[in-house]
Amino acid sequence: MYSRFFISLLLVLLFSFGVLAQQNQRNQEKEQLIWDELAATSPGAVEDFKAATIAMDAGNYAEAVRLYEIVYKKAPEFDHGLRRLGTSLALQGNLESGLGFLEQAVDKRRSAENLFSLAQFLSFPADGKSGTREQKWRAYSLLLEAEPLSKMNDQGEYDAMLAELAIELDQTDIFRRATEKLKANHPELMQTHYYSAVLAAFDEKWVTAENEIKKAESMGLPHAAAQEFLDSGVQTRARVWRYSGYGLILVAIWILGLVVLFLLGKLMSRKTLRSIEDADPNAVTSNSDLSLRKWYRMLINIGGVYYYLSIPFVIFLVVGFAACVTYAAFAAGHVPIKLVIILCVGAVVTVYKMIRSLFIKIDQEDPGRSLSYEEAQGLWDLARKIAETVDTRPVDEIRVTPGTDLAVYESGSRREKAKDEARRILILGIGVLNDFQVSGFRAVLAHEYGHFSHRDTAGGDVALRVNSDMMKFAHAMILSRQNVWWNIAFQFLRIYHFIFRRISHGATRLQEVLADRVAAAKFGAQAFEEGLRHVIRKSAEFKFVASREINESANAKRALQNLYELSVTANPDLEEAAEQILNRKTTEDDTHPSPNDRFRFTRKIVSQSEPPISGMVWDLFNDRAALTLEMTSTIQSRVSGAA
Repeated sequence: MYSRFFISLLLVLLFSFGVLAQQNQRNQEKEQLIWDELAATSPGAVEDFKAATIAMDAGNYAEAVRLYEIVYKKAPEFDHGLRRLGTSLALQGNLESGLGFLEQAVDKRRSAENLFSLAQFLSFPADGKSGTREQKWRAYSLLLEAEPLSKMNDQGEYDAMLAELAIELDQTDIFRRATEKLKANHPELMQTHYYSAVLAAFDEKWVTAENEIKKAESMGLPHAAAQEFLDSGVQTRARVWRYSGYGLILVAIWILGLVVLFLLGKLMSRKTLRSIEDADPNAVTSNSDLSLRKWYRMLINIGGVYYYLSIPFVIFLVVGFAACVTYAAFAAGHVPIKLVIILCVGAVVTVYKMIRSLFIKIDQEDPGRSLSYEEAQGLWDLARKIAETVDTRPVDEIRVTPGTDLAVYESGSRREKAKDEARRILILGIGVLNDFQVSGFRAVLAHEYGHFSHRDTAGGDVALRVNSDMMKFAHAMILSRQNVWWNIAFQFLRIYHFIFRRISHGATRLQEVLADRVAAAKFGAQAFEEGLRHVIRKSAEFKFVASREINESANAKRALQNLYELSVTANPDLEEAAEQILNRKTTEDDTHPSPNDRFRFTRKIVSQSEPPISGMVWDLFNDRAALTLEMTSTIQSRVSGAA
């Protein structure tokens, strides 16, 4: 059982245990008791006994034999003399005679010393030699008999010898018991650490086995024996376990980092809500708002970097999980081939897709098409006027889309955005323009300009990049059918997207509230509320009429009618959908506060720098019909392409 660990060591240590007692300094108090016992029966033999013991301890076995034989003639029943005479004869090389005297000593008294000495020369008769298996079994039984007995000078040799024999005879429980006693009573012995290493290896405690064998080597174990023990597989397994332990510690720290990110996101969300509620609404940006924006920007950057730092940990867990399941299957003796193949292939595919998602570049196209000044002079002039009112640079481009989008962004390099030299673009979905009054429209547009003035559009690259990479990875996982519950990478993606969404959405909610203040302060809270309500209702209406017309035209196999000229009949479901949007509660997953919360915040703003204005937004365009037909044609092309 243990033989693979200690065969090379036997040739070195085989006899060292047997002479351990002779190498240790004798206990003079115990020796005095022996002398007193001899003096009681043969006083004249005491000095010869003392001289013989000195000679034996000095390695002068011939002299020791001569003197112990004198003692034997004077005191033939004295078992201590018989034992030491037998030991000296065996060490001198006269094993047969030595064993005879040792047998006599055991017959006279079955003391621990007599039993041990006989067991010693039965199992290890000479340096580099080993007894027969039968002799070792008898020696083993003698040592078990001696184990509970009182010992004159036990310095670990009893348990060391018992451990050695238990190894050879595959007596696991006794070997464990002897080793544990050595560890408890004799940690100073090299043999203790050697056997502890063997026991640890048997228990598959590889790191402990490696540490113990190195400790034994530092205390005198030959390097060759220690190295053979390590080369038997202990060192490799210990290295795997050690680095796995380091890895698990790092994983625990990494998981703690995820928890901290989540808690910081929650904390920032609460602080933002409290700041919004407590801030002076007539101050467009307070010191608290600026501080929150700064901390949010830092937290988003940290969260973005943490995603990329997480990738090696996820790869480690994916590969480690597959490896552990495979190893457990082999260790159990039953290998579910299909399961192992699924896990291994899944791990390889997952790691490949995760790394590949970082390098896939998706070309981003600007939405819609650019609207020239000649097509809508009034709109362009209004946009520039609003920029002047908000005190920021006007948009460089207006792009019209067939939907209901209304947003702004900047196009350019990071350096251009940082220096406020990037191209400013307004996205205008013409689906919201019907019945849109200029007073409400310019307030909504002022809100968008508020993002420019607060430099919201100049940052966010980290958040956009991280979200893009997560979406690419999620898409790849779905296509490769790795979006399963047991896939650690997929679960990580879900968790991290949840955490990062909470952080980044909290920041955007703050940005929206601050931009609302700009709109309400410049054009009035009422105009802003009217404009936002209009956008929400028209978005719901356009989605409804466009879907209805697309379905009807497909069924009738005809071209679409002008979607922007279709009448909207009273529809309870449509009204309910709009009301639900307006009255919903703000959640931590929202990028914008709920409309009613936004109205509640802006109604507190009493200032208004610009007077009301009349007119309809469509009046700002030169050819409404041409533009709506063009956008309808665009939708028609998309529908036909999808079909």
